[in-house]
Parts: sequence; structure tokens; C-alpha cells
Amino acid sequence: MFTDFDRRAMARALELAERGLETTHPNPRVGCVIAQGEEVVGEGWHERAGAPHAEINALRVAGRKAAGASAYVTLEPCSHHGRTPPCIDALIAARVARVVFALEDPNPRVSGRGAEALRRAGVAVDSGLMAAEAAEINPGFLKRMRCGRPWVRVKLAMSLDGRTALANGESQWITGPPAREDVQHWRARSSAILTGIGTVLADDPRLDVRLPDPPAAGPRSAPLRVILDARLQTPPSARMLGTGGGVLIMTAADHREMETARATRHAGLAERGAEIEEVPAEHGAAPATGPGRARLSLPDVLDRLGRREINELWVEAGPGLAGALLRQGLVDELILYIAPKLLGPQARPLVEMGELRNLHEAPGFIVVDTRQIGEDIRLRLRPRQALQ
Repeated sequence: MFTDFDRRAMARALELAERGLETTHPNPRVGCVIAQGEEVVGEGWHERAGAPHAEINALRVAGRKAAGASAYVTLEPCSHHGRTPPCIDALIAARVARVVFALEDPNPRVSGRGAEALRRAGVAVDSGLMAAEAAEINPGFLKRMRCGRPWVRVKLAMSLDGRTALANGESQWITGPPAREDVQHWRARSSAILTGIGTVLADDPRLDVRLPDPPAAGPRSAPLRVILDARLQTPPSARMLGTGGGVLIMTAADHREMETARATRHAGLAERGAEIEEVPAEHGAAPATGPGRARLSLPDVLDRLGRREINELWVEAGPGLAGALLRQGLVDELILYIAPKLLGPQARPLVEMGELRNLHEAPGFIVVDTRQIGEDIRLRLRPRQALQ
């Protein structure tokens, strides 16, 4: 069904799509190649939300040569009016003869409608070419459209013996500079970065993106920083509030009138530019104003972030929050950095999982990528159950 040239053209379209990794939020990353026979006459990619889509950019380059040509697109061309007109209209107007796309768009406003409209206009349509590779570029967009939640990546860094910090809390730095720069690229491609109040109080992180050069599509949009803070303990002096970009503090919903001290903290954080949203507490957790440990409902947190059009969520948190996400089956991918060091048994653990009674209860993972970065090793892992 597909020729060698079809595969080469789609591979090039995927390369183009990756140029928008850090700039297209909340839209998908899409690339397009237009060819007359085996001659490429136009290329384009979606650079940022509100800008022309990949097909439009490629058609502009191709000009009149698009007539009778084949268009290779990494995602089904859109058929609805959003910030820009439908791409199918432009493809039909350019008299493209054939459209090959990798993935059907799961957006309910598109899903199959783009292909159907092209076929009605007499355009030959083929789909499914390099679908797995295309899905790897847009896991967050695909999951959000299908499930209403973002793709959750949890970043962890550990020593050879599975420890993240010394017993006194010292952890800077377990990994070397190349690994820490790699983290910056993962942050940059994420729609939001999430942490817990424990990390804020202990480390006072900025969780911003610190990379020197802008990507090909222009300046990056700063990811939303999200703090899970059931008792609203974030200090107004937190560095995260003074580095630009949005900060969202998710706190426990308390349907009683907030006590005076908490209301004062709310006002102080709002003055510093933080947005505060109440989220239901985890079932059985202590209320935000009472004794004991207050915890937020993590499924509700992810639902709320999905409604905010968060595609990829990058989690940098302590062992408690990381373990809770793993225990509840809410992690789609682990990015694990392993440093060639030993910290000893008194050092702090990677995650808090609770005691397992049987070995078969242990969460299993598939290693999808292994890479040496400087002196450290980076593993990308996905839950075994999710891949079955």
C-alpha cells in the first residue's frame, strides 16, 4: 500500500513536526511534506497555537506545484474552524490529488471528518503510515482528547543504590550538568510542571525553563507551574512566584468558611500572582483545617488540568507524591536518571510505595529508551500494564 518514498516523506514530516515540540501547546505538533511524484515541492510544520497549521505552511511553499501532488501529514487534517480555518479546505482548493496521514485526529470535532471530507472532494486518502512514531510526538494531546487528562511524566534521579538524597536532605547534585540540562528540555516541551508543597518548603525551586537558545519556531511559552498544597502553606516569598509565567496552587476544597489565617494566606498569594483553585480532598484524608495529613484527590487534579488543556505534565516532586501517583496508576512514563554513585542505606528512598505483601504486587515497567547523558544514565520507562 505504501511505497518507500511514502515512508521517506512521512519520516521527514515527523522530523518537521518535532520542531514544534516546545511551542505548539495546547495544539498538537504536526509536520507536512508535499511531493510531486518523488520530488518534494513543499514542507511546513505547525509552529505555535494561533499560527498557520503545517499543511498551510507547506502549501505556501509548494504554490502551484501542489496541484496533483501528494501531501504527507503526521495527523489527520483538521475540518473545523478554530483559531485558523480548516486545513481540508486549503488542500482541496490547492487541488492536491492524495493525502497520506499517520494518525486519525482523536479530537471529536475532527476524528474521521477530515478524511471523509477529502474523499468527498475526490482526494485519495490513505492513513496509518508510521502511526506509532506519530503518536510518540503527541502523547499528551492524544491522551487528553481520549481521556480528558494529560500525559503524566514523573522525573526521578537516584544513585546506584536507589537513593535520592542524603539522610540530612542534601541532594544537589546527584546527577551531572548534562543530565540537568536534559531535564530543562523535558520541562520546555511540557504544558505544565507539577510539584508538591513538601518540595516547595524544602527546596524553594523555581521550576522554570532555563535554556539559552529559542527553538526553530521562536520563543518558548513558559509552562504553567502547579503546586499541590492542601493546607495552603506556600509562602508568598517562594521563588516560583517571582520568575514570570503562571503559577497555579491547588488546595483542598473546604466548604466551610476559611479560617482567618488561611484566608490571609490566600490573599497574599493572589497578590503575588498565584491562581488558587480548590480541589476535592482524597477520600479519607484529613480536612484542610483539621489535624492529620491533608491530601488532594490526584484523579481530580488531573481532570482539572485536562480541562485547562494541559497536554504533557512534568512532575518533579518528592518520594511521597511520586509514590502516590504510582500507587494510583496515574503515571504514564518515568524519566529516571541514574548517577554512578552510592549514598548508603541511611539515604532517602526513591519513592514511598508502602510495604508490598507479595512480589507480584510490585509495579512493573517496560524500558522504552536507554541513553547515557554525561556520566549518568537516563531510562524512559512505561507501566507494563498500560502497554499490554
